[in-house]
Amino acid sequence: MLLRTFGWSFGVTAAGLALAGVLWGPKALAIVAILSVLEISLSFDNAVINAGILRKLNPFWQRMFLTIGILIAVFGMRLVFPIVIVAITAKLSPYEAVKVAIDDHDRYEALVTSAHPAIAAFGGMFLLMIFLDFIFEEREITWLSWLEKPLARLGKLDMLSVVIALVTLIVTATTVATAVPVHGGHGTIDKAATVLLSGVGGLLTYLVVGGISSFFEERLEDEEEGEDGEPAAERSPGTATVAGLAGKAAFATFLYLEVIDASFSFDGVIGAFAITNDIFEIALGLGIGAMYIRSLTVFLVRKGTLDDYVYLEHGAHYAIGALAVILLVTIKYEVSEIITGLIGVVLIAASYWSSVVRNRRLGEGSDQADEKSEVVSGV
Repeated sequence: MLLRTFGWSFGVTAAGLALAGVLWGPKALAIVAILSVLEISLSFDNAVINAGILRKLNPFWQRMFLTIGILIAVFGMRLVFPIVIVAITAKLSPYEAVKVAIDDHDRYEALVTSAHPAIAAFGGMFLLMIFLDFIFEEREITWLSWLEKPLARLGKLDMLSVVIALVTLIVTATTVATAVPVHGGHGTIDKAATVLLSGVGGLLTYLVVGGISSFFEERLEDEEEGEDGEPAAERSPGTATVAGLAGKAAFATFLYLEVIDASFSFDGVIGAFAITNDIFEIALGLGIGAMYIRSLTVFLVRKGTLDDYVYLEHGAHYAIGALAVILLVTIKYEVSEIITGLIGVVLIAASYWSSVVRNRRLGEGSDQADEKSEVVSGV
């Protein structure tokens, strides 16, 4: 199963590193390898979040996530997206933007960096909404119960997550976005209007894409419940819901997954410039890392890891909340990619360990119950 799931990732890694070594030399090979590790460390929580959503889809759409989805992730977000941003912000034609990216690496880096406030505001608000909707939702299993249960009660207030997100955006725009350092360290610039506009765009994107996905998913469940007359939770295995979402519901969920992946990729693309400003090295290195994140997502789904370690999703969502805050902070201040990656790894590791402890405790409780049952039956 390991080879079947990660086979493409292994193959792309070998081909990518060989290509970098042959075309650009040993230094480029090392840079591509470092960027791959950077992308994996920054996006591990992305794999857990994606797995929680991907397990709702049927096998066909899971394959789409690994095929069409990876093309969007690698070529769309790691190669095309930065060029589009450069073309829009610098008011260049697509041809001119591509020419700058290939021929003038320093200018390309400066243009992408200058667009960072808009990118960070969009991605930060989108990820913040994911975190807020999770933390305000009432759920049977809680990790940090002392925090999650009171917040779930507060979450009964309509649109609370939207209100908090908007307040956060206003505070960000009127504080860190008012004096953003210019690339190269020559003075500052007011990016408040840009951050407000981009942040609202991220919020609206979340509401529209997430809303469409939820609408089709709920309608599918209602149709199935109407056909067999029993709730989806009580339906026997083999139905469409158990097999996975399909049709419009699956397509909307697939789009939602792609937007989430795009939001996670922003910090990786910007952080890559600390290592190199060569567009092809960045695309190749981050693309290899993205392949492993995709494969890891599918691996988690097929192994049922999220069902076995129930706090992993909690840890990943806390990591998302931390990443959202970091993205907003980086509008003005530099935050090391090491810090960003470590926060996610630590939170997920802590949630994994808590899950292991919980499983052991439940296992011991089950064993004790079996022993008591045997004693009673023996009497």
